[in-house]
Amino acid sequence: MLGRVANGIFWMYRYLERAENTARLLEAGHRMTLTRGADMASKEWKSVLTTLGLRKAYEAIHDDYTGASVCDFVLRSKHNPESVLQMMEGARTNARVCRSAITMEVWEAVNEGWMTLRELLCRPVRESNLNPVLAAVRRESTLARGATHGSMLRNETYIFARLGTFLERADSTARILDVKYYLLLPSLSYVGTPLDSGQWDSVLRSLSAERAYRWLNAGQMSARSIAEFLILDARFPRSLAFCYAEMRSNLFDLAKLHGESGKAQEQMRAADMKLVDKSVDDIFDQGLHQFLLEFIADNRLLAEAIATDYRFTA
Repeated sequence: MLGRVANGIFWMYRYLERAENTARLLEAGHRMTLTRGADMASKEWKSVLTTLGLRKAYEAIHDDYTGASVCDFVLRSKHNPESVLQMMEGARTNARVCRSAITMEVWEAVNEGWMTLRELLCRPVRESNLNPVLAAVRRESTLARGATHGSMLRNETYIFARLGTFLERADSTARILDVKYYLLLPSLSYVGTPLDSGQWDSVLRSLSAERAYRWLNAGQMSARSIAEFLILDARFPRSLAFCYAEMRSNLFDLAKLHGESGKAQEQMRAADMKLVDKSVDDIFDQGLHQFLLEFIADNRLLAEAIATDYRFTA
């Protein structure tokens, strides 16, 4: 496979996953603000922007943190090169470049998804019409992923699609968990209060994890058990352990196809060792924030190693 095709597939699925994760985070933030006063709602929207890494860009053109302004900026603003609309356009552009490597079903799903969202986001987004827009983002990403699973050969193209998906998903889970633990709570005095529980509930909802977590934990809500679930529980498809198990398998398959291992497999093993046989107590002893910062850095190095090994610039 040509490097530019591998790059296109990899980033196409990263953009699709990132768009969906962004929609889920906005939805969770919006749900939290519905029961808050204006001051707390503003802090909630600020935390959403912090998680997405967009706070500086937002503050360059806005002075306050209203739901309408934040949602419009994240979803469609021309001042935001990482808006959801730009992500979907990026996914479509890469799909068009790689038309020969994907099926007609995948191309149609991505192209129709982009057209649907372009129409929905041609006007400013208000809180009153936010839920239908976010539902559409999730739906279009899911349809593209479903078309991929249902129509594509399990070959190199599929492997790069999976690598892009799970690398992006792991990064999103780590960032959401890190921001919650260090930025969402206004004070340590709130730990264990209804406000704290509500924010942890928001984290679980933003990762589609609430029902699974409550089923496994009988409704108990604590930072330690939630961190263990989102980091180490390999049964949950958005946990760090699950994402890395999928990436490990796909990188092994790539090595078999190419007849050799490279820096990507080496980086995968190094990153994987920091999760294997680790307990939640080990993580909290190290410091959850420090652990997540290292994970995010390792994830970035892994993406760079994949790009280097498989000549994404070729």
